[in-house]
Amino acid sequence: MYRSKKFEDLTISDDFMFGIVMRDPKYCKPFLETILNIKISRIEYPEDQKTINLSLDAKSIRLDVYVEDDSNTVYNIEMQNGHHENLPKRTRYYQGMIDLNLLDKGMDYTQLKQSFVIFVCTFDPFHIGRHVYTFENRCVEDPNIQLNDETQKIILNTKGIFDDVRPELKRLLNFIDGRQPEDSFTQDLSKAVESARRNEKWRHDYMTLQMAYNEKYREGRATGIVEEKEDTARRMLSSGKYLDSEISEITGLSMEQIQALKNCWI
Repeated sequence: MYRSKKFEDLTISDDFMFGIVMRDPKYCKPFLETILNIKISRIEYPEDQKTINLSLDAKSIRLDVYVEDDSNTVYNIEMQNGHHENLPKRTRYYQGMIDLNLLDKGMDYTQLKQSFVIFVCTFDPFHIGRHVYTFENRCVEDPNIQLNDETQKIILNTKGIFDDVRPELKRLLNFIDGRQPEDSFTQDLSKAVESARRNEKWRHDYMTLQMAYNEKYREGRATGIVEEKEDTARRMLSSGKYLDSEISEITGLSMEQIQALKNCWI
């Protein structure tokens, strides 16, 4: 069974809770300002991002937080808890989907907005110890030449050990990593988490999502079991040593299923 935390145990580092808290601009705006060390006049949430997308389609994209500001810039913030070996390509995928979303709205590629894809990781994906890793496109032969495609990918690491970030960002990363609030902003975030835990609508949405995940997990296991049986049957058929009835008895597949496997070879 797919196992998850109880709703009342969720923290800011859980993507579901993170998405809830960041739906409020009074938390999202200073969150971005702390990370990027900039001032943002105003942020807004696109119409189709008013509620968290509960899609379970592995090919779709579920954005934890997607906002725009009044300076023609878009921001995507994602909470990452698992040690994904494909993290770099995940950032590439998110960037591509954001651009495609903008183009789908009728925008010419020359009008693509400046964008930041920000991954907040509760682990160090590069095992170096930095709190922040910033990536942008530069010329390999001459790193002083920037491509100026107005995209940046920022990966934050709550487990950083270097003195490489401003104190307010360090306090924010410490809070995400599970430490007690150390300033007014992290205290506000802590209160927002506590408030969300008391919200019955979010509790219901979370439980609905977990039930859907469990159903997908069961479907996946069932599919995997059938595929394993069919693979065993194919090997037995290819050996030529077994009768169909023997293969059926050993694998648990019906005679019709075995015949269908044989027909695939004809």
